[in-house]
Amino acid sequence: MDNCHYISSDVLSIELIQRIITENLSLSLSEEARINIEKCRLYLDDKMSTNESPIYGINTGFGSLCNVKISTENLSKLQENLVKSHACGTGEEVPREIVKILLLLKIQSLSYGYSGVQLATVERLIDFYNNDIMPVIYSQGSLGASGDLAPLAHLSLPLLGEGEVWCKNQRRSAAMLMEEYGWEPIVLQSKEGLALLNGTQFMSAYGVYILSKTLKLSWLSDLIGTISLEGFDGRIEPFNELIHYIRPHKGQIVTAKRVVEFLSGSQIIEQQKEHVQDPYSFRCIPQVHGASKDAIDYAKRVFKTEINSVTDNPNIFKDSDQIISGGNFHGQPLALALDFLAIALAELGSISERRTYQLISGSRGLPAFLVNNPGLNSGFMIPQYTAASIASQNKQLATPASVDSIVSSNGQEDHVSMGANAATKCLRVMENLERILAIELMNASQAIAFRQPLKSSEFIELFLKSYRAEVPLVNEDRILHYDIEKSITFLSSFIIDDSVLE
Repeated sequence: MDNCHYISSDVLSIELIQRIITENLSLSLSEEARINIEKCRLYLDDKMSTNESPIYGINTGFGSLCNVKISTENLSKLQENLVKSHACGTGEEVPREIVKILLLLKIQSLSYGYSGVQLATVERLIDFYNNDIMPVIYSQGSLGASGDLAPLAHLSLPLLGEGEVWCKNQRRSAAMLMEEYGWEPIVLQSKEGLALLNGTQFMSAYGVYILSKTLKLSWLSDLIGTISLEGFDGRIEPFNELIHYIRPHKGQIVTAKRVVEFLSGSQIIEQQKEHVQDPYSFRCIPQVHGASKDAIDYAKRVFKTEINSVTDNPNIFKDSDQIISGGNFHGQPLALALDFLAIALAELGSISERRTYQLISGSRGLPAFLVNNPGLNSGFMIPQYTAASIASQNKQLATPASVDSIVSSNGQEDHVSMGANAATKCLRVMENLERILAIELMNASQAIAFRQPLKSSEFIELFLKSYRAEVPLVNEDRILHYDIEKSITFLSSFIIDDSVLE
């Protein structure tokens, strides 16, 4: 099939997931994946027909009810009850862009043949994906251990003809949808509900979505910081490669090199400077932005491992004739990475707000609050307040979720990762960073206009020309809320060649 991605054992990457989604590729199981799923299910069926001993979650209750044996005739009902009883999500709906990633990751994890699901179950999930049918999932309810139980229960409800979905931009009942498509509800077999609900796909989907945006935001942080440097009449020396090669953190070197490239041919940076040093928010851009880049790289490695893993429980190893109950659903690796990522993104916002503060200070030949006739005009006084409040919120959101735990399931699940909370708040930090950078761009572009007739580099001038088409210079006070929103939209829609983001 053209325009199709085949689910197989090939390694998934964040970039590949982006391509699958942005190019609207359909999904199909490879022959390898089909064989793996069917062999695993056949092994489990054979095992259950000859084995009377309790196997967790297959013929027992769940969590602290693991010692309750379930009769053979009730095994299907057990799995159906699991899905329904665990659908306890609440709060905001998960954005559909993230639900789509979540669905893809669940399909991928089940395809390896260690989960014991029916082929029909996986194929129905693929039908949902290919027809852009997105189950309604809620952002609150997962402890990030035992997997993302509540969110994945809501993902699974439509398989049973239960719950709600988004289809063709309409929210509707899954029962109505099944009737429209002529689908019968899936009758879950032993272990299937547990395979669907155990897993880290909620946390993973958030992480993949955030990481797919962060490289762009990191690049924009470098560019907008460079424009601020020009507006503040800053110095080039802190970006000399000699400094960075004697402290060779990768991110630091990349940032310094990028800023020098942005400034190539600038008249402003080359003019004689009266000041000897710049404040840290300008002088230490390579060190601060670079540290965040290194944190982003770490998070990418963690998530690449996770999205190519099996994270349900128990796991079925047909070749060694073992069904092993363990803890691959525990989200600790993701929780730590998401917390680290949130801190890294919050720091990009924090130093951005400090540059905005410096630009409105009335120093370096700039008018107070970057406006003519200050006093009559307040100019850019209050956007800095807005940036400061958002940066402060990010600091609060950057408090690690992973250091928390709470006992659940009658003490059986006595340490949890809280990775789902880390995921949802990391998304808010990322969205906040974009707003802070938009406000810095407003200020930096205004400041650099006061350096005329000197010009910055050709690249920066072209970028600012494009921006000015959306957000004109502020000559006298106007409602700046609209400028902020237009600036956010500009950054969000600005297209960057992937090759420059590496």
